[in-house]
Amino acid sequence: MAALALMLMAGCAVGPGFKEPASPDVSGYTATPLSPTTGVTNVSGGQTQQFVQGLDIPGQWWRLFHSQSLNDLIERSLTNNPNIKAAQAALAMAHENTLAQKGTFWPSAAASFSATRNRTSEDLAPIPNNNDLYYDLFTPQVSVSYVPDVFGLNRRTMESLKAQEEQQRFALVATYITLSANVVAAAIQEASLRAQIDATRQIIAFNTNMLQILRNQFTQGYVNQLAVAAQESQLAQAQATLAPLLTQLDQQRDLLAVLAGNFPIEDLPEKFNLSDLQLPEDLPLSLPSQLVEQRPDVRQAEENLHSASAQIGIATANRLPVIILTANAGTMALTASQIFISGAGFWTLGASVTQPIFQGGALLHKERAAKEAYIQAAEQYQSTVLTAFQNVADTLNALEHDGDAVKTAAAAVDAAKVTLDLTQRQSQAGYANYLALLSAEQAYQQASITLTQAQANRYADTAALFQALGGGWWHQSDLPQN
Repeated sequence: MAALALMLMAGCAVGPGFKEPASPDVSGYTATPLSPTTGVTNVSGGQTQQFVQGLDIPGQWWRLFHSQSLNDLIERSLTNNPNIKAAQAALAMAHENTLAQKGTFWPSAAASFSATRNRTSEDLAPIPNNNDLYYDLFTPQVSVSYVPDVFGLNRRTMESLKAQEEQQRFALVATYITLSANVVAAAIQEASLRAQIDATRQIIAFNTNMLQILRNQFTQGYVNQLAVAAQESQLAQAQATLAPLLTQLDQQRDLLAVLAGNFPIEDLPEKFNLSDLQLPEDLPLSLPSQLVEQRPDVRQAEENLHSASAQIGIATANRLPVIILTANAGTMALTASQIFISGAGFWTLGASVTQPIFQGGALLHKERAAKEAYIQAAEQYQSTVLTAFQNVADTLNALEHDGDAVKTAAAAVDAAKVTLDLTQRQSQAGYANYLALLSAEQAYQQASITLTQAQANRYADTAALFQALGGGWWHQSDLPQN
């Protein structure tokens, strides 16, 4: 029996052996070569950024923004967010399923004990050696069974479960990266909204002051009712833009609270302003061959492909013979005191082979379905890779244009400020009317809002690049590496 078991264990695993997909045969991400971005030194976030080929990504890349408030909030989020805990539980569950499957490689043993009261038919008597029609029967026994993995059914099942466990590991990594990137993006958006709200309130204050002046002038007969009505309309339009900004700010605060694992009623101590953030100047640019290893979504798709490959072997093995080896040993006695006496023991050894013959074509079609599922997984992997490269390319293109946008917006603010200063002086000297001053003030505040939005976009796209390149999870000690 032992020799037979060793011989059967030497069988091969049916189905295809999995091979990792080849790295994409591309040399870059964008159609045109990348160059250092445009910079301007007199505004926050206006520094020149350069792309460094092959620069590694730190595990805590958000620390490159040099904001302690941001660091603290992300650390709390990674500790308290329920999505992280759910992903950790899913990984632990997949790991336990893998360990459970390991039990199929070993013989299974079970102990049993039965005690029965019996009456034998007079036509069959005597059954016990004392010829009693009524008797008790006590039977303790141990049963051992073993299913040799001749065609690799257990091995392919284990391979599939390991791949599924790896999928969950990379799902945890993806959740980790997405959460940290979402916190950074929400903090940047909050900072942008605060700056826009400040600029809008300045516009409202200026228009309110101007309306009061015009009303006084109307009372004295220096202006007509049309000028007052026009100013009231300007003030109402400015006030109308404030409420949506305040709503967005409240929503961002709610979002940050939930990302940190809190209820919205639990306000966060951190508040964010663009001036508190420092723009990273050296930006990593991973090699295309590295991207497929760094992106957790690509690695998930690869493990899904691996699992689908193993499922073909499982479906194939289910069509082949199954060999079962069994052994039973125990005792049988009429009284409990005689269970362990000499001569009461029994044992059996057996082997059986089961070969599916007719299942209505079910097993054949399941094997064909497994092969089609593999093709589906292969195409999904390719789609995930293409999307990953698109994410990086989109972010790189945005960063190249963000520098120009900040530079242009900063120049517009400078020009609008000069115009406003000159108009204010002319107004004080009586050479410019209130409409010219109002127009100059609004142009300056609108230019300030545009600059704020351009700065926020540059910060956000910088964070998006770190996320698109994989987020440096391989340097995180609190993430399972394999």
